[in-house]
Amino acid sequence: MTSMEFPQQQKTADGKIIYPPGVKEITDKITNDEVVKRLKMVVKTFMDMDQDSEDEKQQYLPLALHLASEFFLRNPNKDVRLLVACCLADIFRIYAPEAPYTSHDKLKDIFLFITRQLKGLEDTKSPQFNRYFYLLENLAWVKSYNICFELEDCNEIFIQLFRTLFSVINNSHNQKVQMHMLDLMSSIIMEGDGVTQELLDSILINLIPAHKNLNKQAYDLAKILLKRTVQTIETCIANFFNQVLVLGKSSVSDLSEHVFDLIQELFAIDPLLLLSVMPQLEFKLKSNDGEERLAVVRLLAKLFGAKDSELATQNRPLWQCFLGRFNDIHVPVRLECVKFASHCLMNHPDLAKDLTEFLKVRSHDPEEAIRHDVIVTIINAGKKDLCLVNDQLLGFVRERTLDKRWRVRKEAMMGLAQLYKKYCLHHEAGKDAAQKVSWIKDKLLHIYYQNSIDDKLLVEKIFAQYMVPHNLETEEKMKCLYYLYASLDPNAVKALNEMWKCQNMLRSHVRELLDLHKQPTSEANSSAMFAKLMTIAKNLPDPGKAQDFMKKFNQVLGEDEKLRAQLELLISPTCSCKQAEVCVREISRKLTYPKQPTNPFLEMVKFLLERIAPVHIDSEAISALVKLLNKSIEGTADDDDEGVTPDAAIRSGLELLKVLSFTHPTSFHSAETYESLLQCLKMEDDKVAEAAIQIFRNTGHKIETELQQIRSTLIPVLHQKAKRGTPHQAKHAVHCIHAIFHNKEVQLAQIFEPLSRSLNADVPEQLITPLVSLGHISMLAPDQFASPMKSIVANFIVKDLLMNDRSIGNKNGKLWSSDEEVSPEVLAKVQAIKLLVRWLLGMKNNQSKSANSTLRLLSAMLVSEGDLTEQKKISKSDMSRLRLAAGGAIMKLAQEPCYHEIITPEQFQLCGLVINDECYQVRQIFAQKLHMALVKLQLPLEYMAVFALCAKDPVKERRAHARQCLLKNISIRREYIKQNPMAHEKLVSLLPEYVVPYMIHLLAHDPDFTKPQDFEQLRDIKECLWFMLEVLMTKNENNSHAFLRKMVENIKQTKDAQAPDDPKTNEKLYIVCDIALFVIVNKSTACHLESPKDPVLPTKFYTPPDKDFINDKEYLSIEARAVLLTGKPKPTSVLGTVNKPLSVTGKRPYTKTVGSETGSNVSGNSEPSSPAGNKGREPGTEASETGACENDENPVILISVTPSKAEAVKKEVNSEPSAPGNASMERGKKRAAPVADGAENMHQSADDKASDEMGASVIPKPRRGRPPKTQPASSMEKGVEAKAGGRGRKRTAAPQDSPGIVEPITIKIPKQQKESDPKRVAPQRQMDLQR
Repeated sequence: MTSMEFPQQQKTADGKIIYPPGVKEITDKITNDEVVKRLKMVVKTFMDMDQDSEDEKQQYLPLALHLASEFFLRNPNKDVRLLVACCLADIFRIYAPEAPYTSHDKLKDIFLFITRQLKGLEDTKSPQFNRYFYLLENLAWVKSYNICFELEDCNEIFIQLFRTLFSVINNSHNQKVQMHMLDLMSSIIMEGDGVTQELLDSILINLIPAHKNLNKQAYDLAKILLKRTVQTIETCIANFFNQVLVLGKSSVSDLSEHVFDLIQELFAIDPLLLLSVMPQLEFKLKSNDGEERLAVVRLLAKLFGAKDSELATQNRPLWQCFLGRFNDIHVPVRLECVKFASHCLMNHPDLAKDLTEFLKVRSHDPEEAIRHDVIVTIINAGKKDLCLVNDQLLGFVRERTLDKRWRVRKEAMMGLAQLYKKYCLHHEAGKDAAQKVSWIKDKLLHIYYQNSIDDKLLVEKIFAQYMVPHNLETEEKMKCLYYLYASLDPNAVKALNEMWKCQNMLRSHVRELLDLHKQPTSEANSSAMFAKLMTIAKNLPDPGKAQDFMKKFNQVLGEDEKLRAQLELLISPTCSCKQAEVCVREISRKLTYPKQPTNPFLEMVKFLLERIAPVHIDSEAISALVKLLNKSIEGTADDDDEGVTPDAAIRSGLELLKVLSFTHPTSFHSAETYESLLQCLKMEDDKVAEAAIQIFRNTGHKIETELQQIRSTLIPVLHQKAKRGTPHQAKHAVHCIHAIFHNKEVQLAQIFEPLSRSLNADVPEQLITPLVSLGHISMLAPDQFASPMKSIVANFIVKDLLMNDRSIGNKNGKLWSSDEEVSPEVLAKVQAIKLLVRWLLGMKNNQSKSANSTLRLLSAMLVSEGDLTEQKKISKSDMSRLRLAAGGAIMKLAQEPCYHEIITPEQFQLCGLVINDECYQVRQIFAQKLHMALVKLQLPLEYMAVFALCAKDPVKERRAHARQCLLKNISIRREYIKQNPMAHEKLVSLLPEYVVPYMIHLLAHDPDFTKPQDFEQLRDIKECLWFMLEVLMTKNENNSHAFLRKMVENIKQTKDAQAPDDPKTNEKLYIVCDIALFVIVNKSTACHLESPKDPVLPTKFYTPPDKDFINDKEYLSIEARAVLLTGKPKPTSVLGTVNKPLSVTGKRPYTKTVGSETGSNVSGNSEPSSPAGNKGREPGTEASETGACENDENPVILISVTPSKAEAVKKEVNSEPSAPGNASMERGKKRAAPVADGAENMHQSADDKASDEMGASVIPKPRRGRPPKTQPASSMEKGVEAKAGGRGRKRTAAPQDSPGIVEPITIKIPKQQKESDPKRVAPQRQMDLQR
């Protein structure tokens, strides 16, 4: 201090600085301590002075000036500086408003000096802290810094002050410190002429995340300061953002790169701070730079999504502009928008409506990550509160469960599962919420229908963890399952049943694998083991890797006996759920390698164990289910609380037990369970009793030996059901007796004898159950009952029941009616047909030629359109039932090899044509039966050709169904050939490509194919061929396209075995071949390659190739090829030629008028542009035709007659007024068939004229599939026999009895037509059946 010189001091009049009393002069000659001591007394004096002490102010003015000297302002001693600063602060207070210092430089020095001293506020534990606080308080109170406004460079002082205050504040300061700092700074901001950028920076820098995290108190200080000064500072902030955002001048501030962080913080502090900034953001949202848009979107997402933000309502243009970014071209921008939606839904439910439309589009985004995040967004909001997500949003998640990407599907499925567990299982938000997501359970189970093994495994996992959590106590778990099963829709129930079936199948595969381990090692054993491992691997994710892991697992099984024992226990039928958990844990522990962080091998084995472990069902669980069922029966259950009626609970509970009886039969074996089931047998609900019988059948193998009491009660009940129960109960009762009793022969005889004696065709309603029982008894015990059945079949079934019509059917003209409306006689006839089939399937031989007679009978049934007696007593809907039964029966017999051999090509064609029946339900049910038999590889390959005829179906759904069936069948056959090495020896009967010869033959004999060069008919044939070939030619596996070409070329070198010497028949065959070649060549470039092997053709349909016969003729004209190639749309419906005039020379079309359409089940999906079809005609025969609209009450009827035959037709008209086509007679309306002056004198109805005006005449075609029943008189005289296969001839019409009168009635264009049905001569019928 001694080195410092005192500057020249200003003195009073007498030239002396006056110090307060007791204070000696402060000079550089004294020690620091002395200076401090004297200054403290000066401070005390100034502290005690106030602004009114004018004398003292005057007296101490020299001292005040002296304290601002360099000696004090630059003193190295901290305490000295602090005391001087306190004095100066008081001096500014005392002398306010004018400061004693006039020099601007001096003022600047003083304030910078005071500011530096404020740094001492940092340490609250310092002994001097109170003085620092006094200094701050004084400055704030007096607003001393406001003096600086007069200085030119006041900004430097303010910046220094602000920086100092923000740097020193910390969490040890109390509220007062912060308050004084705020007062000090806010006065500077609010009373100045504006805030410079640097000063603004010194405030804003504290809001940047990095600084905010370093000093929370500085952030809070800045926050409160901005709030307090919002009115003043807003324009400065707006200017800053304008410079950076709009003008792009990032150099104006070091904070330019943090603008978006700052906007977010400022918005959180007070949206008013950004009043002028928000429109600038709208401008930025439309920037051409993707990264810039992304930054703005990130920012606005936070602003809009913030909890209390009202920005979206206050600034709608900005909100709409922001929503537009959901459709941004830049993927990260869209992703950011979707992530934002989650917070927005949670914090602002009112904006959900705005977001829904945009999320809908994003749920179909091409980018997987975005679709994934849409799901996460919706599910997270839903988990927080279900009210936050509307049904539309949940619908998007539902859609994504079928996404093409596994990651997205998984997220959607898991999300829905979590919602289901939370709201339906735990009822966290009441009944309304549970109702809102009640569809989830069904939807998740429907996914089990998907082909991907990953989907199936995830559904199993979800079921075990979320729908029926396996960790619940048994009672709770079963209650959960019981009511879940009762509330599922039918498809979900099927899926759940399928899931248990698949798990059971996998268990049996593993059991077979373990059995192979018990056998001695051999090559056969090794190959069997390998095949079994491949089968198991297919049931695990990523089958490629699974194969390797399963081989490894199999190796471990071979080496580790204890592991085998654990696995054996796990899959044993008696394993309980608790034991299963222990086994899985033990096996996993043995396979764990501690050093590996991830173990894919163990993961794969766990997948296997989870699938085969009984996590839900064991004996205890079945007992719990049975108790629940008993409660429902007694009426003491919580059925209504669970939203299920008691009846539904009982029925579905038994259905559930029935399904489990297939997969876990051992768990049912207890007297208690069987007692409850016996109670169910006595209940009035037929379905309940039926299910109970099936459970006994599946699980009761030990009843006879271990539960005598149950046996003695059960037998009379089963007998009663077999004799007088419903048809289904009777069937299951017979099967139950056959399955669980040792003396089944005696038991079945006790049922057979009384039933066979009491058959009475006059009481058909009492016939149905006996026929069912007798049929099943003869099928299950053929050695015992086949012979006695023969006389029953001959004398009763055929002669008495099938060949007689006792009652007159309902003549309402409907083609189908509900099960309840079918007459008992027809139901009995349908069961009689089934009995014939079951009897034959039991015998499995044709030594007595019974099968031939039966097939002739069934063919006659189809030929006569279901009216075997032709007495016209039977209704149209009943005829449909009988046609369906006959077609199904032939198909059933074809599944038995010994009967398949004797089915003639004609009978096969008749059977196949049922798929083109005029009745929608007949087509639908027949196609389903055909598919089920083919898919199980039970029907010969030729029956797959029948699906080609579905191209003619007018209903889109039927065509789509047929295509799906083909795809499934073809993939199953290909897979079977791959998996079974032995299959290569039977390729002819398995390889899907071998369906083509059967298809070509079937189409060549299509009764619609009458004129080989008619373009419409050729186009029909092409449609049918392509329907099958398109599916077959999807992939060119093993050069299959060349193989197909070669096969068709080979067929052209043979003749039709059905009529080898008929040139017309062969010509039609070759034309179909040419169309097939045309299609194959046009659709494949690889078909011209060399065929890998020579195809084998079926000898039943084609003659062996003749070496001398070379057929290289082209049967398609150039014009025909052009028509087939262009494929112009056809104006025809599928099963009848609608809107197309008949182009047969010498014939004139005539349409009868019809009433309005009141028939049942006409599908709205018919497509008139589909290929036409009208079975039952050949070119060489002339007679009249009638046609009927699909399932219509009032059919459109067409008669076309050649002049030469007009008289014959007239005779027929007069002799048979009640022919089947005579719909108008049946309804009491008279209609005319104008045949008086031959065919020349045809009238055209009003409908024809109307349709002509529309561009085409309505020409219906006859029903497909039923050949004629009579031949022209001339051929009968010549003794020509009309056999069952005398297909394709047109039959004479049965016109009405008042020719010439035509009623103009409104017409609906039919989807398909049906032929009239003239009576066949009785002797002819007998001859037919006896042959």
